[in-house]
This record gives sequence, C-alpha cells and structure tokens, in this order.
Amino acid sequence: MILVADNVQITNPMIQQAIEERDPEPIQSLVKQCQKAGAEAIDVNSGPLTREPEKKMTFLVKAVQSVTDLPILIDTVNPRAMAAGLRTSRSRVIINGFSLEPAKIEHILPLASEFGVDIIGYLLYPDSRVPANASERLEIAIDLYRAVLQSGLQPEKLIIDPIIAPLLWDNGTLQAREVLDTIRQLPDLLGFNVRTIAGLSNLTTGKGETQKKRLVEQTYLPMLAAAGLDMCLLNVFHSETIKTAKACKSLLHDNIFAWE
Repeated sequence: MILVADNVQITNPMIQQAIEERDPEPIQSLVKQCQKAGAEAIDVNSGPLTREPEKKMTFLVKAVQSVTDLPILIDTVNPRAMAAGLRTSRSRVIINGFSLEPAKIEHILPLASEFGVDIIGYLLYPDSRVPANASERLEIAIDLYRAVLQSGLQPEKLIIDPIIAPLLWDNGTLQAREVLDTIRQLPDLLGFNVRTIAGLSNLTTGKGETQKKRLVEQTYLPMLAAAGLDMCLLNVFHSETIKTAKACKSLLHDNIFAWE
C-alpha cells in the first residue's frame, strides 16, 4: 500500500500565497517534510486555478519536483492546468482524476492517453453524487471502465477511487463498510487486478475531537489494507496513522518479518 501525502493543497494559505508570489521555498519545505514523514508519493492539489492555470501549475510542479523524485498526483479539475503539469513533470505522474461527469470524460480522460499516464477514476455519479452502497459503486466502475476503453487507454492505466464518505453523514458507517466491499469485488468484476486508491482524510471530515478522529483513522486503515487497497491518500503528519500503515505493510508482505 503506497502512502500518498495529501498535504500540498491550495486550501493551505501558505501554499496559495507561495503560488501567487511564485515563491518555491514554502512548497519545497513542505514536500521535504512530507517525504521525511513517510510519504511515498505526493498529491499536488492545486484546485481549479482559474487565473493563469498553465503558469501556476508549471511553477507548482517544478517546485515540488525540485526537492523530490517521488511520483506525483496532479489534482485539478482544470484541463489546461492538468496538461501543463503533465508536460512539466519529469518523474512518474498520475492524473487525479476523472469521473462520469461529461466535462471530465471529454477534457480530462483524453490526457491520460495523450501523455501515456495512469488516471484515477472516481466512483461518483455524473452529477457528483456519492453512491449509496457497493452495488451502485460497482455499476459506476463498469461505466468508468467502458469510458477508459472507448478513450483508447489501456485498462491497466485505470486506478479506482471508491470514495470514502465522512462518518458524520447519516449513513457514514454504512458507507465505510460499503467501500471495503467495493475494493474487494473490483478485481473480479473487471477481470483484472485493478488498482485502488482512497482518501482516508475524508473519513473524519467535520467536527469531532482530534484524538478520536486519529483513532478512527488508525482503525479504518488496516481494514482498507486487508480489503486490498493499493494507495492511501492521507495526512502524513499524523504520525501514529503512518506507524499503523507501516505495520500493515509488514503483515501483508511476503518478506521475512523483522521488528524494526
């Protein structure tokens, strides 16, 4: 299970200011901290970048990659920004991502074929609604798979995000269990070992005691790992969660176990 840092976000005022002022240092410092904390990939979440999208994304990708060779996930809904990031990247890159929303099928998905990269597909309805259960998620997965084939992209390039919902939703605990069922069933449904990614931070979105939130993260993460999750998007500064993730890796690998 690859640990993807979700810490580089435009919602962070420091990152937003650094992009506006074209100051790479705050971004570089944060990325180095993420790698030191255990990140194995970096999600570069730029938001929509409505003004100067190409210039800002080019700056952002260069700033991140000036201090790390880790794979990056380019996370934006702006296709112009996405294309600029893909052109700029000098290491492995993943598009994060697309859904059945027509605009994303038309403008984001084709970029995966053009640049020959992996792409994350969200199990969401075209209007961005979250499915109610595993059955609905699997139906959407089939539609995503067909869209990928129609685009000319090899199906192995698809990474599926089953969409973790906040526990505070009325059906939050049910949603958490349905995500696990979805991850387990996807390979048999699609007929190949489809990779999966999930945003752990979504689980504890909203009000709540920090300590209790961390405990829930640390409890749900092994459940995701046991279900077969390949990539986990999370806050890598939650040190106890990272320790749990590393313990999961040790137990799931075939290597000889050793206390580290």
